[in-house]
Amino acid sequence: MQYFIETVLPIAVSKNFTYQVSEAEFEYIQIGMRVAVPFGKTKIYTALVLGKNNNPPQLYEAKEILQILDEKPVVNPFQISHWQWIANYYMCSLGEVYKCAFPSGFIIESETLISLNNEADLIESDLKDDEYLIVEALKIQSSLRINEIVSILNKKNIFNTINALIAKGIILLQEEIKEQYKPKQTKYIQLHESYDSQERLSELLESLSRAKKQRELVLSFFQLKATLKKPISVKLLLETSKSSTSIVNSLIQKQIFEDYYINEDRVVFSKKDNVGFTLSIAQQKAFESIKDNFQNFDVNLLHGVTASGKTEIYIKLIEEYIKQDKQVLFLLPEIALTTQLVQRLTDYFGNQVAVFHSKYTNNERVEVWNHLVEKSEKAKIVIGVRSALFLPFSNLGFIIVDEEHEQTFKQQDPAPRYHARDAAIVLANQFKAKVLLGSATPSLETYFNCKSNKYGLVELKERYGNVLLPEMELIDLKDKYFRKKMTGHFSDDLIKQISETLSNGEQVILFQNRRGFSPYVECKTCGHVSHCPSCDVSLTYYKFKNQLRCHYCGYSIANPTHCHSCHSVELSTKGFGTEQIELELKQLFPDKNIGRMDQDTTRGKHGYEKIINAFKNEEIDILVGTQMLAKGLHFDKVTLVGILNADNLLNQPNFRAYERAFQMIVQVSGRAGRKDLPGKVMIQTYNPFHNTLQQVLGNDYMAMFKEQIYERKNFNYPPYVRLLKLTLKHKDYEKLKEGSLWLYSVLNQSLNMTVLGPEEPAISKIRNEFIRTILIKIPSNAHLGNSKQKINKILMSFDAIAQYRSIRVIVNVDNY
Repeated sequence: MQYFIETVLPIAVSKNFTYQVSEAEFEYIQIGMRVAVPFGKTKIYTALVLGKNNNPPQLYEAKEILQILDEKPVVNPFQISHWQWIANYYMCSLGEVYKCAFPSGFIIESETLISLNNEADLIESDLKDDEYLIVEALKIQSSLRINEIVSILNKKNIFNTINALIAKGIILLQEEIKEQYKPKQTKYIQLHESYDSQERLSELLESLSRAKKQRELVLSFFQLKATLKKPISVKLLLETSKSSTSIVNSLIQKQIFEDYYINEDRVVFSKKDNVGFTLSIAQQKAFESIKDNFQNFDVNLLHGVTASGKTEIYIKLIEEYIKQDKQVLFLLPEIALTTQLVQRLTDYFGNQVAVFHSKYTNNERVEVWNHLVEKSEKAKIVIGVRSALFLPFSNLGFIIVDEEHEQTFKQQDPAPRYHARDAAIVLANQFKAKVLLGSATPSLETYFNCKSNKYGLVELKERYGNVLLPEMELIDLKDKYFRKKMTGHFSDDLIKQISETLSNGEQVILFQNRRGFSPYVECKTCGHVSHCPSCDVSLTYYKFKNQLRCHYCGYSIANPTHCHSCHSVELSTKGFGTEQIELELKQLFPDKNIGRMDQDTTRGKHGYEKIINAFKNEEIDILVGTQMLAKGLHFDKVTLVGILNADNLLNQPNFRAYERAFQMIVQVSGRAGRKDLPGKVMIQTYNPFHNTLQQVLGNDYMAMFKEQIYERKNFNYPPYVRLLKLTLKHKDYEKLKEGSLWLYSVLNQSLNMTVLGPEEPAISKIRNEFIRTILIKIPSNAHLGNSKQKINKILMSFDAIAQYRSIRVIVNVDNY
């Protein structure tokens, strides 16, 4: 009888692959294990086992697996089921979900090794110079890696030479598999077993009477052992004794000490004493309402104004589920938000908290994964961004999605293009767990679900400690420029308020949702603007590095001294970003510390932490930043928030522009006056009478909701329809235009729904690929699964046409 396993590969193929195994392997292998498998001529992949059977594949001959990589499953059935739902709903392959879900430290790499074929007839006179050098090196060394051959030949392109040697049958290729994850090992020390008795210890100390430093080290060891009564690490012994590694090594060589290694976690949290708190009357009422609502609704929305103390309610709810021995997932939209929240939760829950996001190393993420596989107490509560959804939970009881309205919960590239909030609700349903969505400015879709009685709703309308909401003020930039009351990008009112705030020893946050110094540099003579050669965007100017840079492909050039078109030296910067604001502030307030928080200043692992901690410790007086400081952060001394140009948020080509502008402005305003000191928010705009800004001024979420939901109904947008966006990309403009028109006409004829396009987006070329988009509106009464199947069939037909096969089609479900 033959035995086969069905596997999924971490690549974008729509089918799973079957491999042959021996009977013993078949018995040993379990679903959820990893195996190393060959694919194609030279590729080796870390495949995941999905099933076992005795049926050989019909269309190809099954290859044998190379190696079983796990002793027990690293993926559980709940995960596989959830991944399959994501693949089906978001119209991508299971392999793409698997690749996105798995920490790259789990993906085994293969390396090509080259060795001599001993059975080949080697005639050295037939070899070229490069071929001869490789053969001579292989006579000295049994095998060579590709990078070693590059060094020997001192050239980058070596594959023609290798292929020639393979064709002559002189060399053989083989793949070496290596595990990327390495556990952290700490070196410990203990006394050799021969010194167990008191007599032997006396002899030892006497024998070391002349070796003073060694004797002191041994005495330090005894002191530590008596006080700690736990294993003693070499690092601790050296710190205590002020000794050196060479003395420890000499004592090990003399067989006085023995060393051994213990695997330890890279990230360890400690619990603090006296961190308990009591909920306010309003918080307690909300807490009880949430628990009551969970009797009728699996999903609840906590709609609480900024600084209303939602986190305290989350902590009390987490405590309830931990007592029931359940796992808790806490999802956040930004890595920046994890810094303060991790501190608060670890103080309260100690080492039961695990953190999972991309700023952690591969090894640290693998450790969190392993803790969940082993159902360890060290990962009862997982805090993370959207990728934390894919972790191997086995007993999930509660999911919190904080700031649920945030667009960063939606993954845009690469596939799967999932929305973490929606996928979390499906994951919770698998475990019969409860979900709490929290926000001061909920998304229209979530609030609509509450109004439709699909979700429960709990409102928290007052700030913690009855602190007043900040005072709002709109500044008319048209009027200020006309009256010449602007200094750079600051109105006289804003400068005066900043000065007053700083003189009171308080702090200021300034918000500008654009990084760099200036969005573009323009020639005053001919109007020429430097563009990226690969993308349809202007280059952003960075003054500190004195360069122009593309935010899409990373292309950069030195800042030009003259116009590339007319050679004029009259160049000026247009618009402004966070870097320019920071420089202007340094001129206006030279004796104050100015900080900046954007993607450019937070690249390192601890980038967010350093800036947030410096601001919290009052080392920074004014913090300038983009949307990453707009939500969830808590600073006691911030009493002034300035929004430098609200119109940037309002004038976006998106049906959610006004909703997002309202959310962003309310969220950033909520950073002001969160404790005892009253807060103030100053919003600079050219259009102070705009409806959305007036709604912000009155903190009137319901007015914004009613206006926007009315517009959505009129123009057929979510939540009244489902959106599916097709993005077509190709380097040939004419071929793309022709292919997109063909696809649009077939979709329009075959589907009984609105199809818009094909249109060129605002940025119509990225990385030398032209772009066209088609938008499909699926009515709420249409069967979503059947509609997607029809669209999939049309896309397969499109791919079957030879001339259009090279056009890349990206499917984005719920692209908003």
